Amino acid sequence: MTPAFPLTTKAPELDLAFALEADLDTALLRQAGDLGASQAAEARWQEHLQRWLAQLAAELPASLRAPAYSLGLEICGDAAIAELNQAWRHKPGATDVLAFAAQEDAPPLPASAWQGEGAEALELGDIVISLETAARQAGEQGHGLERELLFLASHGLLHLLGWDHPDATSLAQMLARQERLLA
Repeated sequence: MTPAFPLTTKAPELDLAFALEADLDTALLRQAGDLGASQAAEARWQEHLQRWLAQLAAELPASLRAPAYSLGLEICGDAAIAELNQAWRHKPGATDVLAFAAQEDAPPLPASAWQGEGAEALELGDIVISLETAARQAGEQGHGLERELLFLASHGLLHLLGWDHPDATSLAQMLARQERLLA
């Protein structure tokens, strides 16, 4: 059996707050595979996010390198994400993914504050994904809903870690980094 993480990279601990909106379309949840409403969904998300954090560790600024992280991931419908999009970005309508980075407002703990196991996790923020928008985009892109959800979650995670795409060049770099995470 192959380990989930390369032996040279220790996966960080992750305190994941996973939430699934209660009234999501069950047919879409089935299309999402084990990333939807199954009992294993939170464990699968935890595994993906930990693997990505391990892969990104060497690229992170010192202020974001930590042995443990905390973040929230919510999968909701278009109505819920449209409310958030309006309230926080002042843009009407649904969007595919929103990332609310915690480290923009509060400075990260200094590296010396980490005391190893049992140390408080570095709060990264929250990722919110619209299942309905993800399903539409998956159809447009010609791939499955599960892959689209992973793509959107990786995009949100990169935003939480300080990546941005104010221009076409930085967007292309960010999308390429997402593809490497998903490979």
